[in-house]
Amino acid sequence: MMGPFEKLEVYQHCINELRPFEGEMLKQIRDFYRVGLTWTSNALEGNSLTESETKVIIEDGLTVGGRPLRDMYEAVDHAKAYNQMFTLLDHKEIVEKDILYLHQLFYQNIDMDFAGKYRNIPVFISGSDYPVSKVEEIPYEIEALCKWIKTERNKYHPVEFAAILHKKFVFIHPFKDGNGRVARLLMNTALIQDGYLPALIPPILRAEYIALLEKTHRDDEAFIDFIASRELESQKDFLRLLQVPLPKV
Repeated sequence: MMGPFEKLEVYQHCINELRPFEGEMLKQIRDFYRVGLTWTSNALEGNSLTESETKVIIEDGLTVGGRPLRDMYEAVDHAKAYNQMFTLLDHKEIVEKDILYLHQLFYQNIDMDFAGKYRNIPVFISGSDYPVSKVEEIPYEIEALCKWIKTERNKYHPVEFAAILHKKFVFIHPFKDGNGRVARLLMNTALIQDGYLPALIPPILRAEYIALLEKTHRDDEAFIDFIASRELESQKDFLRLLQVPLPKV
């Protein structure tokens, strides 16, 4: 029986056989995942918009009656941060200015004073037994994270690396708010840099996702497998969209 990473490679081979994605096809792919990733990532944090409402706001520029203004800003600005991910494809690197800019794009209409800036107040993760980085440690922890990205990346399978990057960033928790969304943006930046599809975590899996993240303080294997399963679902959905028969694994 194939393990999760073996299945990923089988599906990834099928997807690579369909490349290159260009022109209108590439635009459709990016648009599809922009809505999906924006909706799921925001919904995990309590945003009230539905997927169809998110699509209307992002693609049509329309507002949705009865929804909080903040929720609509989160949709529009997360989509901008999503677009920024694709400007980072060519260099296959993630540096501090990229992290700060992703947060700035997402948070600019929520709280401009803290958009793209590290927090200056102590915070804690609700429901977690573990502290995050102290305020004075944040610049050094981010510097160490970026060094790890640069020097250690090739030692991991791309999906494993993306999952661990997510975990490491969340444990630092460098921003006043928006850390989970930036963590998922960074994870997906790493995935698309390595030719993989964005991995979406639907709100129905929120409890499992949070529990597994908490468990990574002791053992990150289950969380890595969880992210691998989400990537596999993205691969399956993508092949179905293109009406390509799924491989037997």
